[in-house]
Amino acid sequence: QVQLVESGGGLVQPGGSLRLSCAASGFTAHYYAIGWFRQAPGKEREGVSCISSSDGRTYYADSMKDRFTISRDNAKNTVYLQMNSLKPEDTAVYYCAADLWLCQDGLGSPGEYDYWGQGTQVTVSS
Repeated sequence: QVQLVESGGGLVQPGGSLRLSCAASGFTAHYYAIGWFRQAPGKEREGVSCISSSDGRTYYADSMKDRFTISRDNAKNTVYLQMNSLKPEDTAVYYCAADLWLCQDGLGSPGEYDYWGQGTQVTVSS
């Protein structure tokens, strides 16, 4: 059974950092593209970053590419999202998603990803 479990969210002050984890089970994560998305209250789900399966290429949304870093640990079957210089507008539920074919020339849209985690809440507030 394919499962993605996010963790690492929480409350952080503006300017702070968090590292989110996306632990995969039931499949080998490095054979899949993994994407991070987020959804704030009243807003549509938006792409944050992705890492491809083939060559580890990465993509970021413009507003996050200088602050966020996506990475894999194949031994742990886990993908991470390091978030630095967090802003109140980064407050959202963060989701990871998996797909065999995406993240080749961009983030892809949420509807294109096959598997999703349950999300982890990130709140940036003083």
